Amino acid sequence: MNNDLRPIIWDDDNKQLILIDQRKLPNSLEYYTCKNYHDVAFAIKNMVVRGAPAIGVSAAYGMALAELHNSSRDYIEKAYNELKNTRPTAVNLFWALDRCIEAYNNKSSIMEEAKRIHKEDIEVCKKIGQIGEKIIDDGDTILTHCNAGALATSAYGTALSVIRFAYYNNKKINVIADETRPRLQGAKLTAFELNYEGIPVKVIPDNTAGFLMKKGMVDKIVVGADRVLRDYTVFNKIGTYSLAVLAKYHNVPFYVTAPYSTFDFKNNIEDITIEERDEKEVIYIDGVRIIPEGVSAYNYAFDATPAELITGIITEKGIIHPNNR
Repeated sequence: MNNDLRPIIWDDDNKQLILIDQRKLPNSLEYYTCKNYHDVAFAIKNMVVRGAPAIGVSAAYGMALAELHNSSRDYIEKAYNELKNTRPTAVNLFWALDRCIEAYNNKSSIMEEAKRIHKEDIEVCKKIGQIGEKIIDDGDTILTHCNAGALATSAYGTALSVIRFAYYNNKKINVIADETRPRLQGAKLTAFELNYEGIPVKVIPDNTAGFLMKKGMVDKIVVGADRVLRDYTVFNKIGTYSLAVLAKYHNVPFYVTAPYSTFDFKNNIEDITIEERDEKEVIYIDGVRIIPEGVSAYNYAFDATPAELITGIITEKGIIHPNNR
């Protein structure tokens, strides 16, 4: 993997968090500097940084920045609550914040815990790729949705880690990336990452996927996850459920990639809040209105895919087959 594409950088000398500003990709590779936890909260809420693992790592550094500024319990709890309320669906956010609070309660360094979370994420993503690449055959065309790559994690990615390691092992593969409306993470981020590494990729409109499956042009589908429930229901970027239904109909294997930090063993499906984002993301593309004045839009950010549609969930500990229970 190109080591210069580092989405999350902790600058120890200046005590600041540096993030690739994903709002500017693919046209410009720019960085956003967080000097306090408010900056981190802004970055998460406004999708400077996105992707469940990357959100978790960034939030942990947000807590560390709070600790550097003021280590009183009131201030730390204020930072915790502000960061917790930035995004409601991705479970890694809450997992990382809870680890930081636990470290604080045990009179340990939040900064050291944040660095641990960061390092663990890199290793976990690497393992997911090494385990998951075995499902990829030489010559496969893999369809992926949204961005579950290095930009969504600390390195390698989850779904794209599987693709990367297949490529690193000299398998001749091709990738199809759904553009992923409305924020176009597939077109802007996944295509950017894969092209950056020289991995062959084509972008399609989201509504083309079923047609390509019918033509036999998709061998496997590999996506990421923002939350996996104990019954293996997967919450991921809106459009994932539609892909899973199409894959089932066309007998295309459908794989989810998720670190165990993305598993939610506490909640049931009715407990989960599906984030509904500002309708302007749908109404406008790059500042240009595409919907008539007076017409509104739905903008759900995630959907839920039931276990019966999933071939396997690739984790850092192995592949779970939800339908072989």
